[in-house]
Amino acid sequence: MMKGSSANWLEVFPGVRRHRLLATDQAYLMEVALEAGSTVPVHQHPQEQISYVVRGRLRFQAGDTITEAGPGEAVAVPGNTPHAVWALEDALVIDTFVPPRAEYLAADGD
Repeated sequence: MMKGSSANWLEVFPGVRRHRLLATDQAYLMEVALEAGSTVPVHQHPQEQISYVVRGRLRFQAGDTITEAGPGEAVAVPGNTPHAVWALEDALVIDTFVPPRAEYLAADGD
């Protein structure tokens, strides 16, 4: 399977929107736009996640580790690790999930 860009931006939390760039049998790639002050609350999933910051500045928490990342920096979150994100500025992030998140594929609706 290889599905290209989804035109639909979906709000996942207040001030946090996402849309799929590409999905294969092995990975899911999406853009995430975060407004300054928005939060992705603590959650976890079995997929490994890699977040690449295109613009803006974010604070990430993965387990007990808190780090900040800006443009050109990436953060990896192992599967089943509780994690959260705070947008310190308006930001654009590319997130990759391995394997793909089935609930995101279903929500994309195309």
